[in-house]
Order: sequence, then C-alpha cells, then structure tokens
Amino acid sequence: MDNSDIILDSISDGVFTVDSEWHITSFNSAAEDITGIARSDAKGRFCSEVFRSSMCEDGCPLRETLKTGKPVINKTGFIIDADGSRIPISVSTAVLRNSEGEVIGGVETFRDLSEIEALRKELTGSFSIGDIVSHSPAMRNVSDMATAVAGSPSTVLILGETGTGKELLARAIHSMGRGESRPFVAVNCGALPDSLLESELFGYKKGAFTGAASDKPGRFALAGDGTLFLDEIGEISPALQIRLLRVLQEHTYEPLGSTVTETTEARIIAATNRDLAALVKEGKFRLDLYYRINVVSIELPPLRKRKEDIPLLADHFVRKFNFLQKRDIEGFTPESYSIMIAWDWPGNVRELENVIERAFVLSKGRWITPEQLPDEITGADNYLRRGNIPDDTGNMEGAKKTAEKKIIIDALEKSGFNRQKASDLLGIHKTTLFRKIKELDIIIPHGKKDRGV
Repeated sequence: MDNSDIILDSISDGVFTVDSEWHITSFNSAAEDITGIARSDAKGRFCSEVFRSSMCEDGCPLRETLKTGKPVINKTGFIIDADGSRIPISVSTAVLRNSEGEVIGGVETFRDLSEIEALRKELTGSFSIGDIVSHSPAMRNVSDMATAVAGSPSTVLILGETGTGKELLARAIHSMGRGESRPFVAVNCGALPDSLLESELFGYKKGAFTGAASDKPGRFALAGDGTLFLDEIGEISPALQIRLLRVLQEHTYEPLGSTVTETTEARIIAATNRDLAALVKEGKFRLDLYYRINVVSIELPPLRKRKEDIPLLADHFVRKFNFLQKRDIEGFTPESYSIMIAWDWPGNVRELENVIERAFVLSKGRWITPEQLPDEITGADNYLRRGNIPDDTGNMEGAKKTAEKKIIIDALEKSGFNRQKASDLLGIHKTTLFRKIKELDIIIPHGKKDRGV
C-alpha cells in the first residue's frame, strides 16, 4: 500500500478515482464499507459497475466535472450496495491531474447519509418497515407489532385488503427476524388449483403421477430454515387445509409419491384479504387451522384510512421510477396531490403505484400534473365528500378545498371529534383548526360540538 492509499484510508468518506476510460484506479476503505465491495474487486472495473448510483445514467456529477472542469459539491442521490440495499449519499467530484497539470481522470467522494436520513424521518415523524414507508399512527402500530414478532418463530397472520402491501410486510418481518441470508419463499394459494398447489407446497417424487419425470422439491423444502409466505390462505380447499394443519402442528410432511417423512423448520407467515372468522362460521375454513395460523395477527389499514401517507408514498414512488426509468421528475404539482388525496384508492398502495407509473409514461415535463392522472381519479364527482362544499371541483382551487376538508374530517373522526387531538394529528394549532372548520363549513355532529379539548 503506497502513501496515497494510506492517506485515502484515513478519510471517513468514500473516495474513488477513475482514469480517462472510466476504470477505477483507487478505492479507499470507506468506499469498501459503504458499497460492500472489496477494493480488489473494484479496481480495474468500470465505475458504473461498482458504484451503482441513481446518477450514473443521467446527471452523473463526475461526467459533468470532466466535461466542464468545474467541481460538483454535495449532489444527493443513492447507490445500491452489494447486498441490494439502497444507501442515500451525497457526492462531490473534482478533476484529477498529474504532476504536469494534465487531466488524467476524476475523483469522487461520497458520504453515507443513512443516519441523517433516519434522523430526518424521525424528526418528520416518518418511518419505514422494510420497503413500507409511513408516518401514519395506524401504521406505527403495525410497525411496533412487526418488530415485536420478528424474532419469534410463531406463525403470523397478516390481514388486509388487496394492494395494502401484505407481502412487503411479510418480507420485512422475515428480514428483521431471520435475516436476508435465509430464504424467503412466497406462494399465492389462490393462483393455483388444488392439485398443483399441493405439489407446489410439498413437492413430489419421480413417478408420483403422469409427467413426474424427476423429483421436485416443494416450497417447504425450498424455504429451509427461512420463511414460507402463504398469500391468500383463505382460498385453499378443506382437503389441503388438513395437510397444512399437520405441517403446522408436527412440522413434518410427505412429498407426493413418497413414504419418507420430511421435516421443516420454516417459519410460516400467512396472509388473506378474506374474513377467515366468517369462513369458519360458514364451514369453509377449519377452526383448528384458523387457531394455528392466527397466533399473532397484524392488520394493514387500507390507504383511505391513512391518507396522510399519500404524499410520502408518492414521493417514494417518484424516486423509484426515476431510478428505474432513468428520468429526473421532480414530483407532483400541489393540484395533483390534492386530487390524489381526495381519491379513496380502492386498490390501495398497489393502485397508487400503478397510477404514478402511468403518470411517468405520460409526463413530458419535470412535474406531474392532473393531466397525467387517470380520468376516474380526476373526475370532479369523485372529489365530493359528504358535507357542504359546493360542486366547484372542476377547478383546482375547489379540488384543493375538497381535499383539505376530507383530511380534516378524517382527523376529527379518528380523534372522536376531540379538537385538540385532531389538531395534534394534523400538526396545526387548535385555533387554526377552528378557523378551518368554519371556513370549510364542516358540520360537527350533534352532541360533539362541546368536545373542544
């Protein structure tokens, strides 16, 4: 190691240099720590292969510096490290010259902003559960429950409407408990007929049925000592419910066509959008299986009950699609946010993500406007909320008023019409809330008007 490497290794920020062909020529120890890539693996490779950044294709600061000769200071973005995790960073660049003053490449320093980002989220009240982002009080309860059960081997049942993010929550519980190194295997129980689902879960031996030309391991075997996620468990037949019950009780099963009992150490996380208790009463779901999978249940609220998350989720998806589609869209206009908040999102977060992806395809500028949103969302009739706002939502000012009224009514309902609690939920002073209630002509139900504290 020469003196220059020793100096670079004493710097807490990641540093790498490239030659005129964009090959990495030096890579300090902080860069190794942040990216998860060893110096020996980084040197000699193209920087875009090692430093996988949201800025590589469009807006590369090092390319800009080498083109203009001017440094770039503290440009923010993110990289994907060796484990596939997204790391927020700030980047600074400069031209690299030899002793004769000739340009021989470039140097880039980058700082891991993960701790700063975590602090920012804490200060703004937002948090994440794996890939789920939120600052809703309802989702805080979900986060606390997921954290509490992550280290336990107990079966978890996740409840929620389609599109609320049940698999994302299951993956978060798996990561917090069993770690990324162990398998996470998912199977949609409602997507396969009973005969195929049985072979998918338990596997089969050669000759077990026509077409079984070789042994095939099932999902239980593939999950090993990791997690098996059974989505839409309410769709499985009574016959298969019996086999699944045995696995949960005894941790053993037989592949189709086998006489040898296999054991499983997989943790089970199940999910459904059905009312399993009602299915039990109807005789369509076994009571003993219901008790087995319902050891710990976590209910994901629909998006319409956590509308305060819509701007946060929308910004999250903007960053995601900017990276995937190599775009540089800034975000949404205020009118677009108002329209999205006014919509009830029957498809939940999945619908929101699809709407934003569609807007990306249609958008030609740097901001997403109402013109890029679907007609069913932007239609004026969809903004009308119970109450007394006149039908003036054909203009953007009316849409914003309707959205504002909707948010205030939701906060009042959540707080039992306690104005102090509602103002705390909204993050505004109680006198501001009183003024808004009067301005927007919000009707307080009879008997609730004295609940001002």
